Amino acid sequence: MDDLSLLRELGKYLDLRPLNERTRGEAFAAGGNARWGVAVRDLLVEGLLRVRSKSRGLIRLRPNRAQIEFSRNHSKRSIVLKARQLGITTYVAARFFIQTITQPGTVTVQVAHDQESAEEIFKIVHRFWENLPRGMRDGALLTSRANIRQIVFPRLDSEYRVATAADANAGRGMTIHNLHCSEVSRWPGNVEETLASLRSAVPEDGEIVLESTPNGAGGIFYEEWQRAEETGYSRHFFPWWYGDDYRLLKKVGVQPPSQEEENLMQQAGLTEAQIAWRRSKRAELRGLAVQEYAEDPVSCFRASGECVFDLEAIERGLRSCGEPIQARDNQHLLIWLPSQVGKQYLIGVDPAGGGSEGDYSCAVVIERSSGLQCAELHGHFPPRELAGKLIELANSYNQGLLVVEQNNHGHAVLAHLRMVGCTNVFRDGGRDGWLTSAVSRPAMIENLAAVLAVEETIFHSPRLLNECRTFVRHPDGNCSAAAGSHDDCVMAMAIALAARQRLAGQFSRMRSVEMASLAIESRRASGEALGIRGESTGLGGGA
Repeated sequence: MDDLSLLRELGKYLDLRPLNERTRGEAFAAGGNARWGVAVRDLLVEGLLRVRSKSRGLIRLRPNRAQIEFSRNHSKRSIVLKARQLGITTYVAARFFIQTITQPGTVTVQVAHDQESAEEIFKIVHRFWENLPRGMRDGALLTSRANIRQIVFPRLDSEYRVATAADANAGRGMTIHNLHCSEVSRWPGNVEETLASLRSAVPEDGEIVLESTPNGAGGIFYEEWQRAEETGYSRHFFPWWYGDDYRLLKKVGVQPPSQEEENLMQQAGLTEAQIAWRRSKRAELRGLAVQEYAEDPVSCFRASGECVFDLEAIERGLRSCGEPIQARDNQHLLIWLPSQVGKQYLIGVDPAGGGSEGDYSCAVVIERSSGLQCAELHGHFPPRELAGKLIELANSYNQGLLVVEQNNHGHAVLAHLRMVGCTNVFRDGGRDGWLTSAVSRPAMIENLAAVLAVEETIFHSPRLLNECRTFVRHPDGNCSAAAGSHDDCVMAMAIALAARQRLAGQFSRMRSVEMASLAIESRRASGEALGIRGESTGLGGGA
C-alpha cells in the first residue's frame, strides 16, 4: 500500500482507541472502558510530528496531561479555558494537522489574536510538515503552496491555513472542517461579528475549538464560557498545575503552608515545590496571578473595574450553591425550593425585548419573610410569552406578587398581564410595576449588596452570583455589568429585595441600609441543607 492510500485508510479510524499492552491494563482497571486506549490520532501525533523543545532541540510531540485530557473529553464543539503555556494551541494544531493529511478534502483554519501569534502557530504547523519522512513530503504530502501562512496538499485536495482575527475576510466564502480560534479573549475589533462569520463556515459535522486564557470578566469569550451549556459546547478547564514546569525546587526561606495552601494541596494533589512556585508567581504578578495562572474557572475572570459586591461573599455563596431540585421549560426555569402552604412569595422581574441576540429576561422568586431564593426564570422571551410564564410561576408560588419593572419592555409585559386580568401585580406610585430610576437604582443595588454581605447562603443561583462578580463601578461612578456581561439576574433580585423592603416599611433612605431580612422562623424552616443557622443575628424583623 502506498503512502497516500495508507494515509487515507488511517483517516477513517482517527478516533478509534485500540488497546495496546499498557492501556489494556489501564482499561481493565477502569472497568473495561475502551476510552482508556490511545486514539489512533494521538498515535500518529506522537509517531509523526516533531516540536521544538524548551532546550531548542526537536522532540516527538508526546501529549501532556492537559492534552491527554482534552483528547479524551473533546467534542465537535469545545471551549477551552486554561492557564498559560500548557500546550493546548500546539496540540489542537497537531490534531487538526493529522486530520488534514489523512482525510481528503479537509480545510483547517486556525485563527490567532494577532500577527505575531499567527506566525508562531504557522511555524509550528510548518515544522510538523518539514519533519515528516522525506518519502511522504515528496509524494503523498507534496505541497503546491507553503507560504503566506497556508499549506496546500493537492494530492489530498486539503489545505491548512493560519489567519488573524484582525482579518475581516478570514474564512469568508469557505467551508471549514476544523476551526481553532486561539486566545479569543484577546481578539481585536468586532469579535462577535468575526466569530459569527467563522462559525457559520463550519458544517454541523465539523469541529470548532474556542480556546483562551482568561482576560477579565467580560467580552465574547467570557460570554461563550458562561453560555456553553446553552450553546452546546463542552467546557474544558486546565489549571496551572497541569504544567510540568510549574514547580520551584530550590527552597529559600520556606514557610509552612497556610490553611488555604493546605486545602489546595489536598484538593489538587499539589506538592510543596508547586506551592513554592505559586507563592513566587503571586508575589511577582500580585492580582494578575489568578488570571494568568488560573486555578478555577470562576476566580480567573477578573472584573475590569471595582466590583460593587463583596467578592469573598460571592465566592462563599458559589461554594454553597446546591443543584436545583427541578429544571423545567428546557432549563429556563430552575427551582431550588418549592412553594409551601401559608408562605408568601415575591417575584422580581427584569424584562427584555425577547430577541435572541439581546438581553435576557429574568424573574427571581424569593420567600417574603426570609428573602430565600426559591426559583429563577431566565431566557429570551417576547413580552407576551414572558407574561404567560410569569402567571404560571406566580400560580405555582401561592399567587406570588409579581414585581415587574415598569421601564422599557416592562410596559408591554404589564399590559399583557392586565389584558388577562392578572391582579397580583405590585403597584408603585399608583401604577402597576416597579419603577427603577436614577434615585431608586443605587439604593436597590446597595440593599442587595448588604444582604449578600451578611447572608450569602440565601442565594442559590450560580448565574446570579456570577453576574454579581461582573457588576462593577465605572470611572463615572455608575454601576452596571462589565462590558460583554449581563446583569439581568442581578436586577431581578434587586427588584425583589427592594419590593420586600418597601412592603416591610423600611425604605433604604436610611444611612445604614435596613433590610427587613432573614426572620428567625424562616431560617429554621429552610433546614440544615441550606446551611442557615437559627439563632438571632441582630438584623431587623421580616415582613
